[in-house]
Amino acid sequence: MVIGDARTRILDAAEELFAGGGYAATPTAVIARLAQVPGELISHYFPRKIDVLVALVDERTSVEEEGDVDAVPGDPAGTLARLARRLPLRASPAMRRILFREADTHTSVKERLGRLNRELAARTRVALGLALPGARGGAARLEVAAAMFAAVLIYQENLCQLTGHQIDPDAVAELIAHSLV
Repeated sequence: MVIGDARTRILDAAEELFAGGGYAATPTAVIARLAQVPGELISHYFPRKIDVLVALVDERTSVEEEGDVDAVPGDPAGTLARLARRLPLRASPAMRRILFREADTHTSVKERLGRLNRELAARTRVALGLALPGARGGAARLEVAAAMFAAVLIYQENLCQLTGHQIDPDAVAELIAHSLV
């Protein structure tokens, strides 16, 4: 067995268990059993259980860097729809559940969720600015529209998990675009 492979299995198991039952309800012994590693190996990689959660959040959630924004001047709805389809947020549905579940009790998780939201809003703001040069109402309206769209992109997995209702990002893109033109 490769050492790095064991660490990955530990994180995979923790992601599954934390998403299902929560951080507090998941003993490291259960993580070890699911990961098929000795309990001492978890302590080797992660001296405290909180270190497992921090590693998950740091390593498995990010907004991917992209060079160019795929924006078409005069087409804010299409620009937002393309942004949603090429969602630059790297976080599995399980990781999104963990972020929301643990944000209330773990400061580092709350901070990461805030950073992800700000990064997506900034990316959306740039895309809208390119799609709508000189938009009616200017920067303040673009800021609100970007914040709303970022919220939908981040929170849709949680809403679906809680209610079973899937939000259509294209419909949201269309709604936001109509409010800006």
